[in-house]
Order: sequence, then structure tokens, then C-alpha cells
Amino acid sequence: MNNRDNRQRPARNNNNQVILEEKQYDERTLNIDRVARVVKGGRRFRFRALVVVGDKKGRVGIGSAKGSDVTAAVNKANDVAKKHLVKVSLYKDTFPHETEAKVGGSHILLKPASAGTGLIAGGVVRTILEVAGVGNALSKSLGSSNKTNTAYATIEALDSLVPASKWVTRMNKAPSAKAKAVEKAAPAKEEKEEKEEAKKPVKKTSAKAKE
Repeated sequence: MNNRDNRQRPARNNNNQVILEEKQYDERTLNIDRVARVVKGGRRFRFRALVVVGDKKGRVGIGSAKGSDVTAAVNKANDVAKKHLVKVSLYKDTFPHETEAKVGGSHILLKPASAGTGLIAGGVVRTILEVAGVGNALSKSLGSSNKTNTAYATIEALDSLVPASKWVTRMNKAPSAKAKAVEKAAPAKEEKEEKEEAKKPVKKTSAKAKE
């Protein structure tokens, strides 16, 4: 008995490491529907899953997939979401500016909020903002309540955010194409005038005129 107790057992840290690597993203199921396909022998039922994946640090993605059972559909949707991650430009746990997007009949409006406001959103929009790492925000659904279209509209609105460093203002406004063309034409015009003046004959004054 003592010899058996003294034997060294293999470490079991490998499984823990695999679990930590797999759980670097927060995976949440938004909706599960049962869909049917009519064939000659009757109906074939399958499941469609809508999933959102994010790291709570500004990266988020959604995926939709079908499977013969709920587990298979969710796993496929997770893989699709991880392949279509979107980088969200955040500023102090909120949005740098107001944004909106429309997909199908769903119309989503997102607004920045001051610290301490929290997430004023519900349903699919709230889950996506939480997974993306947004702490304070205001939202409004102006169209259809279809969960799939609402989710894609929210992702499109987040993807359209522009950080403050890339805003076009009076200070950092890039010159227009017309202004650039005028600047290029100015030196060419001056060179042309100088060449024309050089080609003109020089008038010779007579000796009597000099006296």
C-alpha cells in the first residue's frame, strides 16, 4: 500500500490550460429557432442558433448556423462568429460619437453616455454591448424587433465607429483635389511665363540715343 501511495501521479494541468485557452472569448447564445424543410417524405427539423462572441476588450462578432441538434448548431455558430470579429473603437468605456445602422427592417441607434450611466439597452443589443466591453451607452431600436437583423445592425453600427484621432476637423482637414490641382498648376504657370520672357528679343539702343 505504501509503495502505491508513493508513486508519482501525472500532473493534470494540461486540461486546465486547454480550458483557459478556449475560454478567452465570452460566448453567449442570442436565439435558437427550430426550422423545418419540406421534403418528399415529410418535414425535416433542424435548429438554427444565433451566437455572439467577444473578448470584452473591443472585439466582437456574431454568427448564425444550423445543425441537427442545438449543440451542433451552437458550435458551428461560434466558429462563424470567431471568423468575423469586428474591432470596436471605444473611448472611456463608451462610444466616441453617435452612430446608427439599418439591416433589413431593423434600425439601431447608439449614443455615448457619461460615466456611471450603464447600458441603457435591452435584449440582443445589451448582450452584444456587454460582450464587446462597452460600459456606458444609450441605445434605441427604431425598426423591426427581429433578433437576427437587430444583431447584424448592431454589429454594423459598432463597425462604423471612427476614433477621435481620425476625425476630419478644420485643424486636420486634408486639402481637396481641386486645391491640390491649383497648387501644382501655379509653379508650372510661372515657369511658362519665364520661358516666354526669355524668348522675347532684346531692343538695341543706338549710340545717338545713348549720347
